[in-house]
Amino acid sequence: MAFIDQNQITITYAEVNAAQQAWCDALVKIGKTHSEGGDYKKVAEDLITNLYHYDYGKVFFKPTLAYGDTTFRTDKKGALSYFISGDPDFPEDKGFALRPWVKVWYDNLGDDDFGIQIHGNIAITMGNVWVEDKDGTVIMVDKTFVFQKDEDGQLRIIVHKSSLPYAPAKA
Repeated sequence: MAFIDQNQITITYAEVNAAQQAWCDALVKIGKTHSEGGDYKKVAEDLITNLYHYDYGKVFFKPTLAYGDTTFRTDKKGALSYFISGDPDFPEDKGFALRPWVKVWYDNLGDDDFGIQIHGNIAITMGNVWVEDKDGTVIMVDKTFVFQKDEDGQLRIIVHKSSLPYAPAKA
């Protein structure tokens, strides 16, 4: 095994923010490609391959609108179905990325980089992601990402927890 310089695998705040923005941009790209009749499945597969850790190890993915027996997506097949649907093993999936979203942005908890924790080659983020569709409808979700920096220097998601904010019943 080759020697790995710890300075090469330590994550920076800038890398974490860039990884979060890449996720937002990829979500928009999937829907745009689908709307234009392009190969949106390939775009979604690229998102999962490039931004998630599935090809290297374990991933815990709890999408916003997943429930029941398929709440957690521990393999690429389940993640792909959530984003673009079409897999009979996940019949409840509607293709979250196909709405399409025309704008997606994130904000981490607190000021500056407070909502990012860095522990060597692991970074944890907590905050919100907003998705806006072509009609101007905006939805906010609570989001926690955990990234691992691989030996190739790429940050990949190892935990993706997403949920709609709690809204108590009105009396």
